[in-house]
Amino acid sequence: MRLPSIALALILGTALPLFAGQGGPPAGAPAPAPPPGQNVVSPPPLGRVFASEQGLIFNAIRPDKVMDFETVLAKLRAALANSKDPVRNQQGWGWKIFKAAEPGPNGSVLYVFVMDPAVKGADYGIAKILSEAYPNEVMDLYRMYTGAFATAGQSLINLQAIPSLNANPSPAAPASDGAPAAGGAAPSSSGAPKR
Repeated sequence: MRLPSIALALILGTALPLFAGQGGPPAGAPAPAPPPGQNVVSPPPLGRVFASEQGLIFNAIRPDKVMDFETVLAKLRAALANSKDPVRNQQGWGWKIFKAAEPGPNGSVLYVFVMDPAVKGADYGIAKILSEAYPNEVMDLYRMYTGAFATAGQSLINLQAIPSLNANPSPAAPASDGAPAAGGAAPSSSGAPKR
């Protein structure tokens, strides 16, 4: 029977691209061997790993599977909070879960995971976290989790902070009628913009 080997592959984070929501080989799949004499670049880390200090994961969930998805999320939160691994605890502290008020794609229910801060190098793959905490329940939990998706999987986004934008640029030269130029504020007697 092939089910156990497929299940093991999913748990280890080598799910099909359909799951990853992205084209190309599954995350962590071995790269083809390079021709002799060429340098080898190490493959990306397995699983769902953020390369930035903040990140998002979008999850479009079938409306009839919201309870299943939220059941798995409750187990996920407990797994992160109760883990003896300090990295998992850090992930739990920075992992915020939001449910959009507006409908998602094709009438789905949109859940947004906000990792702020994201733990660099930590695997955010839910299957791996669940398998560590619930080895006897992981197959049922993972079936509930994967069966809840309305789309081909998740979208993982690394966020990059924008350097501080200057909220008070130098006042623009006044227009001929004394009104501020576009984008500028009329200076007050103290030289600061009026509010």
